[in-house]
Amino acid sequence: MSITTRTDTEPDRHSTSTGQPKAVWAVAFASVIAFMGIGLVDPILKPIGEQLDASPSQVSLLFTSYMLVTGVAMLVTGVVSSRFGAKKTLLAGLTLIIIFAALAGCSGTVGQIVGFRAGWGLGNALFIATALATIVGAASGGVARAIILYEAALGIGIATGPLLGGVLGGISWRGPFFGVSVLMAVAFVAIVVLLPESPKAARPTSLAAPFKALRHRGLLVVSITALLYNFGFFTLLAYTPFPLDMGTYAIGFIFCGWGILLAVASVFFAPKLQRRFGTLPMIAVAVGLFAADLAVMALFAEHKPVLIAGVVLAGLFLGVNNTLITEAVMISAPVERSTASAAYSFVRFAGGAAAPWLAGKLGETSVSLPFWVGAVCTAAGVAVLLAGRSALAHIDDHDPAPHSVEEAQAITVGD
Repeated sequence: MSITTRTDTEPDRHSTSTGQPKAVWAVAFASVIAFMGIGLVDPILKPIGEQLDASPSQVSLLFTSYMLVTGVAMLVTGVVSSRFGAKKTLLAGLTLIIIFAALAGCSGTVGQIVGFRAGWGLGNALFIATALATIVGAASGGVARAIILYEAALGIGIATGPLLGGVLGGISWRGPFFGVSVLMAVAFVAIVVLLPESPKAARPTSLAAPFKALRHRGLLVVSITALLYNFGFFTLLAYTPFPLDMGTYAIGFIFCGWGILLAVASVFFAPKLQRRFGTLPMIAVAVGLFAADLAVMALFAEHKPVLIAGVVLAGLFLGVNNTLITEAVMISAPVERSTASAAYSFVRFAGGAAAPWLAGKLGETSVSLPFWVGAVCTAAGVAVLLAGRSALAHIDDHDPAPHSVEEAQAITVGD
């Protein structure tokens, strides 16, 4: 398959003064708003349970249905994108999120919200998988800079989402759902106006491609690692608001702090640590420290200051890990970027879909048990990564600093 790339000396009439094409900034802006949707919902989990007479495990199904559908839908994102183009796929995803977020805001039961969150997950899958591949493929400066830009969008969205969610949630638990719908409509307009039509793939992606990609042991190892630390991540995200037992504004500020540290770690700390210590060692250290953080939260689960500090501090570890493991996925197997992203996301989202519900259910028995289970699963992720490091040895053979577009494409396209 032939690939056309732009050299660093070739002028790009679609570039902005920052050196990045307008398409990259359009998708990055939309990604910020998309990731706001995660934090917007978090401050209202407890109010939803109280006002709709639902248990923590029932409320946590909002995350389970969302993750399960997102993971399964990731299998078809490459098929859709390769046949209809990135822009149409992104717009289809945003349209679904706009509709189902608004419907969730109109719901009268937790069951209805859970169902509408599933439709939201389908739109999320179409958008996120395509957004990452679009940014990586269009950005100047190579894979490393593109991943950092994407993770910065994630961090900014997660950091600002809880604040807006806290404000809207203080009015009504329905407010954040309508807020997501409105913000996604803004993102829709941004994509329509700023993102040019992209050509369809010369060779459409096969539905079986993500499964075939998982035959590559390196990609499978990274995916299973992500699945396991997702148990810790969604314990933090979906369960912690219940033992904190604080108002929507307070929860919003706490998770805003978490998101800020996640963004800072993604953009500034991860590249420096990667250059000094290597990709795989730093992934193992970051995930290991997150496991230790959850263990401390388990030991002091009834002490709110410890839980608050644990949530905020987790942003540092997850920020470093998210940047490095996402980059590792892109070069872990000789397959197309979108295929690798779909396979990885299917395993970690679909496989980890039970995590939010399990955390809520365990929390009804013991306030500390969900944190212990999250810590153990996250530590198991480190063990899987270290056991399979031989299949990922080639990742640290590449200098993480320059990552040229040509080098990244040669690795991902392969033979």
